[in-house]
Amino acid sequence: MRQEAVGYNRRMRLKMLMGSLSLALPLFAAGPASTVPTFNRDVAPILYANCATCHHPGEVAPFSLLSYSDAKRYAPVIAEATSKHVMPPWKAEAGFGEFENVRALSDAQIATISAWAKNGAPEGDAKDKTLPPQFNASWTLGEPDLIIDMPSAFDVPADGNDIYRCFVIPMSLTADMAIAAVDIRPGNRRVVHHTLIYTDATPSHEARALAAKESGGAYTCYGGPGLPQAGLMAGWAPGVTPKRLPEGIARVVPKGADLIVQNHYHPDGKPETDKTQIGVYFQKGAVAKQLFSIPVLQPGLHIPAGDSRYHVTTSFTTPIDLEVTSVGPHMHLLGREMKVTATLPSGEVRPMVWIKDWDFNWQGAYIFKEPMKLPKGTRFDVEAYYDNSSKNPRNPANPPKAVSWGEATTDEMCIAFIGYMTPKPSDRMTLMMSLAQQLDLMKYPALTGQRAPAAPKQEK
Repeated sequence: MRQEAVGYNRRMRLKMLMGSLSLALPLFAAGPASTVPTFNRDVAPILYANCATCHHPGEVAPFSLLSYSDAKRYAPVIAEATSKHVMPPWKAEAGFGEFENVRALSDAQIATISAWAKNGAPEGDAKDKTLPPQFNASWTLGEPDLIIDMPSAFDVPADGNDIYRCFVIPMSLTADMAIAAVDIRPGNRRVVHHTLIYTDATPSHEARALAAKESGGAYTCYGGPGLPQAGLMAGWAPGVTPKRLPEGIARVVPKGADLIVQNHYHPDGKPETDKTQIGVYFQKGAVAKQLFSIPVLQPGLHIPAGDSRYHVTTSFTTPIDLEVTSVGPHMHLLGREMKVTATLPSGEVRPMVWIKDWDFNWQGAYIFKEPMKLPKGTRFDVEAYYDNSSKNPRNPANPPKAVSWGEATTDEMCIAFIGYMTPKPSDRMTLMMSLAQQLDLMKYPALTGQRAPAAPKQEK
């Protein structure tokens, strides 16, 4: 068994790229001074706009790129990583969906970095110097209205498999809470891979019951919190910065709800400790629309061992008008490709997102520049491919074995989370009931706890 979820994590990729310094080819002879890009004039603006959010002191990246000396030292690595589209991490295919905060570099920017590195990485004229961005060591959006701490610090061992832990935090809310923004501050960015925050509004506090079976007010969890009813509230991954919702729009945490903070930890070679904090910013005025998401999924996965391009599809037709704000693909280690489209009743097909080179370590929600207004009867289609062959270096089983739906990283999932906003909170229940009926979800034990029939065949 290969080590779960560790091979091809972002830390190892960066280390591999750094190691390529010793193998780098000699730099090309410098071209004419007037045509050679310089750090001050040409390269610094690219790095500061697209890379510095992770590559600055105290962040998750292994080196800073705020100074010329740092950038010059890693010039061959930067050129290689950008030319291969490994960095900056942005998986959405260009032209298939229009998103905010796109981190992908243009061909011209990549060529500029490559030419700079090949010509000796010159600093350039001081008068062209671009000032590096300033990063707030405290809360990005200012002092939060509410600060929530994990119940206790969590000890991350020096070595071993990646750890997925769900910490349950009772909120004791006596009224619904309208949230305009959430800022997540990992207590130890060396080992926190990403954080997802869910709400558990079940009357029986099911997350608390799961945590009571283990220690430290937390329980082991993987692809999600293990509660189909849990609502996703916020998330953090390297490079993600919080953004305040416009007036009148909010995520609403129901009174009495608990928070579930899911942290994904990767050991870094020495014992570490983490105590993540969550800063919550309230929406002060009246809330006209609430944000929700619905999972368009195919839990009937059964991926045969050895199949290098296994084809999976699922669809959902909305019974109501929708104003879609985001899309979030989700698969595990065998995932290779996912495409999500919306087909209107008229037959018009609108692209949502297409990821041709899925990487479990770089996932998240893609926020549309403008909300997609989709009428009742619009069909969401999800098409995905999986590689369960021995040629897939991310395959956690060697030799490969058949894989089905499950929470563990070594299991698989096929989900497109469709984010939407609505003035009617009851729309969420309408959509979830329709989803359950259309996809016949009651026969899948991972979602309902019921006894399920044998996994159905999937189209190849």
